[in-house]
Amino acid sequence: MSDHKNIAIILFNLGGPDSLAAVKPFLFNLFNDPYIIRAPKFIRLLIAKYISWRREATAQDIYRQIGGKSPILEQTRDQAYELERFLNDQNKNNYKVFVAMRYWHPFIEEVLEEVGSFSADETLLLPLYPQFSTTTTGSFYAAWKKAIHGPPSQVKAICCYPTNPGFIEALAKKLLATYQETGRETRILFSAHGLPKKIVDAGDPYKLQVELTVREILQRAELQDADYVICYQSRVGPVEWLKPYTDEEIKRAGLDKRSVIIVPVAFVSEHSETLVELDIEYKHLAQTVGIETYKRIETVQTDVHFISGLADMVVRSVEGEENLITDCKQLPCDNSRIDCPLRGGCQLFEKS
Repeated sequence: MSDHKNIAIILFNLGGPDSLAAVKPFLFNLFNDPYIIRAPKFIRLLIAKYISWRREATAQDIYRQIGGKSPILEQTRDQAYELERFLNDQNKNNYKVFVAMRYWHPFIEEVLEEVGSFSADETLLLPLYPQFSTTTTGSFYAAWKKAIHGPPSQVKAICCYPTNPGFIEALAKKLLATYQETGRETRILFSAHGLPKKIVDAGDPYKLQVELTVREILQRAELQDADYVICYQSRVGPVEWLKPYTDEEIKRAGLDKRSVIIVPVAFVSEHSETLVELDIEYKHLAQTVGIETYKRIETVQTDVHFISGLADMVVRSVEGEENLITDCKQLPCDNSRIDCPLRGGCQLFEKS
């Protein structure tokens, strides 16, 4: 019997509309998620219908500025290709990396059919969210469990990797190169996608993990003494979100006569929040408030350090007997944290 195993890696992300016509159904899927809109099913359905109708035209205008669709699927496929190549070049097992999206094609159900034809001995779920949130990774894992039909191969999951050395190295190198160009009169804004404050107050570890990522980046780049702020973007609706807000910090930097470097610290690929919100809207805001130098570092995408960091987690998880959280003992997660998919082991992902 061969010692080689077929290992299926499910690389997953939020997803995005692949055309202007897809914008409305994409928004409906997003806001109909109980992990996003935490309301009874009927009320959530009405809210999702209203928001997707109300925001369709505005969102379409956003996507028109970046070619009429989200680039996230193409970039995720590029990451999958590089990760698969890296794994198969350096390990004895046969790895196949599949791409799944939460709110638009390819959905989990579509990917399950592909995985079935691969005859995987083991399946590993790998998020493209470095920091865990119930609204992202937690939502995907809930959808995965719902979608499974019949007895699958053994399934493991990587929960989060806010301090993964490859991820940190990729961002630190990009930041340091840009910082050396702009000089010391610069404020670094580590911008992460926001969450409603009530979700964090309920125990979601996302904010604390973002802070861990920033700490590691600054240490790796030897910029601990730099002027920096952790801030949050993309808020919608009337509720209070995580603060400080990125746009407010840009205004403050203008008052303080500082140059600005934006670091998208929770994104690993480009999409509307980086290409439009950061690169167009916030850049215009920066110019309006008198900021002469405004730079935004690219997301890690297929950076070799990032891909090798993912590969290292995959190999250690496949070869180990338990699911993996990188540096688990150092993370702000314990048994009181809600919805961690790894508390309780692989059984959470197996269907009897």
